[in-house]
Amino acid sequence: MIISIASIRLGLGGKCLLDWALVFLQRKHIHKSFLAVFGVSLAVIDTVLTLFVTILHVHADGHVILLGLKLTRYHVCLLVQILGQVCHALQWPIVVVAGLDHFFTVTRRLQPTTGRTRLFVCLFASGLLWFLAALYVFLLSGFVPVMEDVSHNQIHQCWVFHTTQILQVATFLLLTLGCAVLHAGCSTRLLNYHPLKNQITDRSRAHSRRDVVHQALHIFLNTWAPLLFLLAVFLLLPVGIPAYLGLNAVWLCFLNSLLIAVVLCAVSQIQQDLAAAPPDSFCEWTFQCSSAEED
Repeated sequence: MIISIASIRLGLGGKCLLDWALVFLQRKHIHKSFLAVFGVSLAVIDTVLTLFVTILHVHADGHVILLGLKLTRYHVCLLVQILGQVCHALQWPIVVVAGLDHFFTVTRRLQPTTGRTRLFVCLFASGLLWFLAALYVFLLSGFVPVMEDVSHNQIHQCWVFHTTQILQVATFLLLTLGCAVLHAGCSTRLLNYHPLKNQITDRSRAHSRRDVVHQALHIFLNTWAPLLFLLAVFLLLPVGIPAYLGLNAVWLCFLNSLLIAVVLCAVSQIQQDLAAAPPDSFCEWTFQCSSAEED
């Protein structure tokens, strides 16, 4: 897709403001999760790129001399395309790392670590992901920039790649969450119709796990239903999401809540004793489990 440099600057500026607004909203528990720390790194990178694009776009000559290098509007298009490819490559690794972070938190395996140690690990993981994604884009992905064959003074728009990774990630995690709900419901029905040796205890545990799964789904949908509707619209309509806008603070917050819901549902099927849910500025993960006799 072809987008004007003015629209790119406007999109990056809005994304940057939104990034920092959500960083401020999560300031109390930034050091407690990988996604919050990664969100800060994303806000910094978006800010630097926004300032660079703005300076080159408003400059009368269409170029700036920085450290002896002549930077032109060619570099605006090039950097936007590179950032888009890096964000595209980061989607699934972020899901994996954040999912493991939430899993270890819910299963109490990260409890002994101090806040400073956890922050250092999250910073290291964020930096490593950015580095590996950039390395992949430049060396392994076969990325070829698309540039207009005109003078840099005549460049007023850029070719921008679009991304489908957001829809793929959301669809996969929502299907996983749906499977957890179906599994919880089916396991409860099987225990109701097949007597076991420790029937009361097993039925009580099954009902408790089912309650956790159903309440987790309810909490998630109550908060993020509008965004799910918007994603469904993007999925049905032939509208591409610019790759440089695909990785943003709202998506990270949505991904954080969705991964928490998936991890809570998955862990509740394995063990009954859950630790406190990972920090979330949008969903309040509190559960009230009923017993089998009440049902």
